[in-house]
Amino acid sequence: MSQPQLNEFIPPPECPVFEPSWEEFADPFAYINKIRPIAEKTGICKIRPPQEWQPPFACDVDRLKFTPRIQRLNELEAQTRVKLNFLDQIAKFWELQGCTLKIPHVERKILDLYQLNKLVNEEGGFDAVCRERRWTKISVKMGFAPGKAIGSHLRAHYERILFPYNLFQTGANLPKATLTNDTKDKEYTPHDLPQRQSVQPQETCSIARRAKRMRSEVKPEDICDNRPNLRRRMGTCAVKPEPGKKSQVCRQRVIHFHGNMIWEASWSVDQYICLVCGSGSAEDRLLLCDGCDDSYHIFCLIPPLHEVPKGDWRCPKCLAQECGKPPVAFGFEQASRSYTLQTFGDMADSFKSDYFNMPVHMVPTELVEKEFWRLVSTIEEDVTVEYGADIASKEFGSGFPVRNSHFEVSADDEHYLSSGWNLNNMPVLDASVLTHITADICGMKVPWLYVGMCFSSFCWHIEDHWSYSINYLHWGEPKTWYGAPGYAAEHLESVMKKLAPELFESQPDLLHQLVTIMNPNTLMNNGIPIYRTNQCAGEFVITFPRAYHSGFNQGFNFAEAVNFCTMDWMPIGRSCVDHYRQLSRYCVFSHDEMVCNMALKAKTMDVELASAVHEDMKVMIQDEKKLREWVSKLGVVLSRQVDYDELPDEERQCFKCRTTCYLSGVTCGCSSDKMACLYHAQSLCSCPFSNLTLNYKFTLDKLCPLMDSVKLRSESYKEWLSCAQDIVENKGSKKKELHSLVEQAETKAFPKSSILDQLRSITTEADKVAVMAQQLLNGKRQTRYRSGGGKSQNHNELTVEELRSFVQQLDNLPCNIRQAPLLKDLLARVDDFQQCSERLLSDESPSPQELQDLLDVSLGLDVELPQLPTLRERLEQARWLEVVQQASSRPDSLCLDTMRRLIDQGVGLAPHSSVEKAMARLQELLTVSEQWEEKVLGLMEARPCHSIDTLEAALQEVENIPAYLPNCLELKDVVTKAKKWLHEAETLQLGGRIPVLESLSELVLRAEGIPVRLEPLSRLEALISDVQNWKESAAKTFLLKNTPFTLLEVLCPRCDVGSGNHKLKSKKLKEVSQLVKKSSTKLESVCEIERALSESKDSASAMNTLAEVQQREMAILLALRDSNEAKLLPAENCSALNVCVCQKAPLGEMVQCELCRDLFHCGCVAMAADLEFGQAWLCPLCKRSKKPPLDKVLPLLASLQRIRVRLPEGDALRFLIERTVRWQHRVQQACTAGLLSVTVPDVEELMLEGFLLQVTLPETEQLYKYLTYKLAPPPSHSSPSGRGTEQSPRRSPQHNKVKMNAAATSLLSVWFQVNWVQCDGSCNQWFHQVCVGLSAERAEKEDYICISCTQPDYERGD
Repeated sequence: MSQPQLNEFIPPPECPVFEPSWEEFADPFAYINKIRPIAEKTGICKIRPPQEWQPPFACDVDRLKFTPRIQRLNELEAQTRVKLNFLDQIAKFWELQGCTLKIPHVERKILDLYQLNKLVNEEGGFDAVCRERRWTKISVKMGFAPGKAIGSHLRAHYERILFPYNLFQTGANLPKATLTNDTKDKEYTPHDLPQRQSVQPQETCSIARRAKRMRSEVKPEDICDNRPNLRRRMGTCAVKPEPGKKSQVCRQRVIHFHGNMIWEASWSVDQYICLVCGSGSAEDRLLLCDGCDDSYHIFCLIPPLHEVPKGDWRCPKCLAQECGKPPVAFGFEQASRSYTLQTFGDMADSFKSDYFNMPVHMVPTELVEKEFWRLVSTIEEDVTVEYGADIASKEFGSGFPVRNSHFEVSADDEHYLSSGWNLNNMPVLDASVLTHITADICGMKVPWLYVGMCFSSFCWHIEDHWSYSINYLHWGEPKTWYGAPGYAAEHLESVMKKLAPELFESQPDLLHQLVTIMNPNTLMNNGIPIYRTNQCAGEFVITFPRAYHSGFNQGFNFAEAVNFCTMDWMPIGRSCVDHYRQLSRYCVFSHDEMVCNMALKAKTMDVELASAVHEDMKVMIQDEKKLREWVSKLGVVLSRQVDYDELPDEERQCFKCRTTCYLSGVTCGCSSDKMACLYHAQSLCSCPFSNLTLNYKFTLDKLCPLMDSVKLRSESYKEWLSCAQDIVENKGSKKKELHSLVEQAETKAFPKSSILDQLRSITTEADKVAVMAQQLLNGKRQTRYRSGGGKSQNHNELTVEELRSFVQQLDNLPCNIRQAPLLKDLLARVDDFQQCSERLLSDESPSPQELQDLLDVSLGLDVELPQLPTLRERLEQARWLEVVQQASSRPDSLCLDTMRRLIDQGVGLAPHSSVEKAMARLQELLTVSEQWEEKVLGLMEARPCHSIDTLEAALQEVENIPAYLPNCLELKDVVTKAKKWLHEAETLQLGGRIPVLESLSELVLRAEGIPVRLEPLSRLEALISDVQNWKESAAKTFLLKNTPFTLLEVLCPRCDVGSGNHKLKSKKLKEVSQLVKKSSTKLESVCEIERALSESKDSASAMNTLAEVQQREMAILLALRDSNEAKLLPAENCSALNVCVCQKAPLGEMVQCELCRDLFHCGCVAMAADLEFGQAWLCPLCKRSKKPPLDKVLPLLASLQRIRVRLPEGDALRFLIERTVRWQHRVQQACTAGLLSVTVPDVEELMLEGFLLQVTLPETEQLYKYLTYKLAPPPSHSSPSGRGTEQSPRRSPQHNKVKMNAAATSLLSVWFQVNWVQCDGSCNQWFHQVCVGLSAERAEKEDYICISCTQPDYERGD
């Protein structure tokens, strides 16, 4: 929190704020009496009515027109007003000497001349300060920083401005001095207090944000044309001769101004002589006083003048006379115009919004408060506001609704007419003392209205007769209050007199004038407790007796206030009258008259009020008796009875102390219009006391009976109270006497008290005992019913205390109970029940069955047993403990929800040590379980996952928790799965085994669902990644762009030979298919082949599976070729023949596939443009891959062998390579034996198998060329296709044997010449160097060991 700045206003602490309930709000004085012990300590308090209490605003707004008071803010504050008055005196002093006061600036702020003058006087005066060099000390006290030579400036200003004035005040001779002013000094405009009392502001004058101080207006005829318009200037002025002209020695031209007359006279200089030196010489230096016409030389004056003043001038004698006039009493002036609520509100809102430069509702109350106290404490800024105060509600109507008024009250608001909080009703309520005052005192008994604007204030004051006051803010912006408690009233008065003694010297009763405020911080710094509050619309503020209070309005609002007095005020009111007598202050009403009026109504008076009135009357009669005896001793013998009620207050006031006389007064025939109270009988006149007459209202003989009637009212209650106390304490009376006392209290309206409550309670108890005893005698007991836990209820049961009272105090009751034995027997059974209850309740763990049995016994007792709730509680506890014990004995079913449910049930039980212990155990178990559940969940959800050792360690700790923990069980299952997975992963590669890709993928997939860090997982994932990379590489090597075939379909032997759109229906093809099915397993699709390869145990079984597929492939392909060739035989109807992928009849240029022998339209298939004679053309269904060279395929197999993972594509690739190698061996053998010895069908079958290989081999092309050259020489054209449908397409040779010439044989030998290498391992098999990736040089230098010898498990599998 930031520290407040110097002189910044610090808000006092808040006063108490009360918010009564509807029941408390029903009786205003009862509630005020209730809060009085708290609220009177702060002097003021605020009451917020219930929210629904919102009385309608009933004031006659159309008729309400008022003239407000004008308030100049910095004239309100006591210390500021003292400073302003001092500055007025200084200004007047210099003004009367023809000079204008200008206040100098020091350190960029206006110099406080009042403080400077005060400090210099406190330090011993100007000479002492100069002699002892205290100017620096004074500058520090004034708030200037030391070390800046401010003291010398202060000395100069004091010597120039204040020192001549102080010397003038003391009457000492003044040194030669003139009032020279700095150009930076600020001209001071005096306050002009006398004119403020008489001059009214102009009708067009409006409230300004920073209004200059209102100047007094002087009539034009009183002002000379060539003199300045100066305030407080009157009389004549002397004019010096014109410069440059020689003055005449014999005459001095003097112009006099007196009213409307202007006359010029010339006299001899001898008629004007200086009253100081007595000489008439130097007539040009003679100065005529504008006040008395005395003449003085300007050099003889004190202080001397250098030249004739331009304005009015007063001689020292007139100056002393003018400055010695007593100050005029300060007071508020009335505004020059009247307002309605509308016009005043417009003016008030405009003023506030203009001042703060923001909408009125957005200005914070704290800002307004600080600005208010800043303005009232400054002499530099003048802000003037207006306040519509003390407006009579009787004339314009109250803000509250009243009967017989112009305001029509709705049916829903009629209760506000009689509400005690209606300020028109509060002063005249029965409990209010003011109701006994007959006159309607405006402001005290009749509310006053207040219309405020921003900064309009009400000054420090206490209420008349030190009464209570209540203020209600009907609507508008808040009203800020400050209050001091009543016990601090004298302290506050003494502090204000101490801090502003000059004000109280001229106005001793200043605080009664409501025109002076003082900063609450100043009062608090002097030890006075001050409290504040902001009263908002719809809230009450109450001030307590002799509590000083003040405040201001935050903006435009409408409030209403009135006084009231309660019985506790009676002695305070009498003390106030004595105080007024000492101050000679008027009394608003006669306190003695009010007391006597109350005494005349003693029979109907409230007894507590009667007691207070009696005490006050004793003091009153005692003082009156003493005074009459004293007056009699003085010699006053004449007396007469006077009805003071008929006299107006002005005619029965003491001429000296202004006290309103009622019981007695003294008059004299010499001055019949004067009256004196008995205290000031000696001061009435100078006549002998025997001439004085004692005027009395009552004789002492009549006053005493009047007091006795009040005493009787008070003591009748005391007698009743004494009798009631005896009955309550002894209980020796009979039942009829009890009823008689209660009826007496109700008849005489005795106040509510604890004794009366006890008396009624005893009477009720006696009646109750009699009724119950009769019921017991007749057997008419109340019907009972039982609820859960043995609980029985009876709306009219006897309590044990009542039953014991029947038995123990039966003889003392005001009636005889004949059923005493029955009551004693019932009491005995109740005592037995209570003993059993104590025994069971003292047991730490009572049996639930015993508790239930005891509760069953209570059903037979027609008594309210206090042990029943405890027994039921213990029964619930015992049952709960039993359930907890059963749950704890079965930890497998004790889950967290069960523990929470048990704990929730235990929380609802009454506290007991056994329950608390069980609750502690359950809570501990629940806490541990929840912690481990959360911890285990965190272990399983942690990323990266924890190791299995960490999880096993956690499981070992969890095993000792006797509860069912789902997360822990899940962790246990996770650990089991992890161990199984690790075992499978270890078994998968145990002994160098090569895992199958499907098993590997399934294992990795399972690992994703196990939240454990599995060490082999990364290695397995790497293997799978390598496999995927390998498959991608193989796909790039084999697969054609946008091919519909998968890699496995390409690498495996074909199981779906033929066009998908053409179903083979030949008998031969069906027979071949059936034969293949009988001799092989069902491998008719790629999916079946893939499943068979994945399920194979080793590579050998995979090779066998693929061999079966190969066998099927060749058989079906041969049948397909025969079928397709059979279609080309001459037919009667060629248009019925379906060929090609479009399944249409042959037409136009056709091309024939060398593999399936089917015909295709050249427009339906794509053909290579560079296809030459001797090159085979395959249809789109037969050409399934790119057919890469063997040297590109072998590295794929080698890389797969390094990965060491079995997959269907890998087995298919290996089978493809082995099939290729075997095919090459067959071709080599055929070449070695000589192609001429091989039949054409065998060569053609060899060629077909070469076409089926998805590898490009030179042998295939050469073999195809051989067959082509052998059967038909190359044509002149390169196209392999025939022309038209009449010529049949080329077919494969049908000769059984082929004869080759030497050239052809030599060519084939060259074509089929390859390098071989033999395995140096155990198999001794031969391999093509190109197939195993060896060069000739490397084969010569290094040993070669085949894959089968280096990896025997690859062949053997498991």
